[in-house]
Amino acid sequence: MILADKITEERKKNGWSQEELANQLGVSRQAVSKWESAGAVPDLQRILQMSELFCVSTDYLLKDEMKAENITYHESTESYAEPLKKVTMENANEFLDMKRNGSKVVANATSMCISSPILLIVLVTMAEDDVFHVSESLATVFGCVFLLGMVAAAVFLFITYGMRESHMEHFEKECFETEYGVSGIVREKKDSYEPIFIRGTAVGVVLCILAVIPTIIAGAMETSDYCFGLSVGLLLFILAIGVNLLVRVGMVKSSYDTLLQEGEYTKEEKLFKKKTDTFSGVYWCLTTAIYLAWSFWTMSWDITWIVWPVAGVLFAALLGVVKMVLKNDSETQHYI
Repeated sequence: MILADKITEERKKNGWSQEELANQLGVSRQAVSKWESAGAVPDLQRILQMSELFCVSTDYLLKDEMKAENITYHESTESYAEPLKKVTMENANEFLDMKRNGSKVVANATSMCISSPILLIVLVTMAEDDVFHVSESLATVFGCVFLLGMVAAAVFLFITYGMRESHMEHFEKECFETEYGVSGIVREKKDSYEPIFIRGTAVGVVLCILAVIPTIIAGAMETSDYCFGLSVGLLLFILAIGVNLLVRVGMVKSSYDTLLQEGEYTKEEKLFKKKTDTFSGVYWCLTTAIYLAWSFWTMSWDITWIVWPVAGVLFAALLGVVKMVLKNDSETQHYI
């Protein structure tokens, strides 16, 4: 067993996170992460410190041929934690491929949901302005059928993707350890993907901002309802493209973070996520219920879509508050 694996094993036996070990050694968490992924080697002073912290000899840390069973550990490490799942290079590649292909499915399904009201909005406004001789009720029926068909197709894609990836959801929800060399290769792939992620995110955000321009112009020019409806449809279409880009690059980026257990997928974040899953489920179910109730009650589909961006921003704020409360509670219990 090489030094990188020994540092990882001893840290986990003591129940420390990378950040906790880094604090005890007086280094950054990134330094510990590089040691454990064999991306760098600690200097002699750090090895001596780890020898004392782990209650093992420096020979054990430095000599690959020395195994753990030959070492007598401190009493505090006699009861080891439950062994973590090992992630091989094959597992990692399978997970990355699944996420890369799944990002297209989820992105397209999301765009379908966003663009689903376009036909309804355009048909209703055209009927109101008598652009073609179709009653408003008939236009509403056609528009609603198209909307529900698009949403149903999107839900089908969401469900099938979710079921296909369910056997790998433990990567995002549970802690694990990677075999030697896996973290280094994944990090190289992440670094090479970084320019694509930055470019995709920038273009997606810009499109979301520019999407409101047609509506602003139509409102300023005091155009007919038909023209304003077209501007709203164009807004949703551009927004769907922007969100599609954000979802695609975001899912691929998060797949690398998942395997490296960084960002939103650290040990601490996974524990918080388990506690906030119930809140997230209840919140989005209520949001959907409010959206559908308001939309069918008023039949103002060209207005009710505003529920989703508002709900998204509000969710981020509320989730931050919930995490802060949970963190304060856990710190209080720790000191008690």
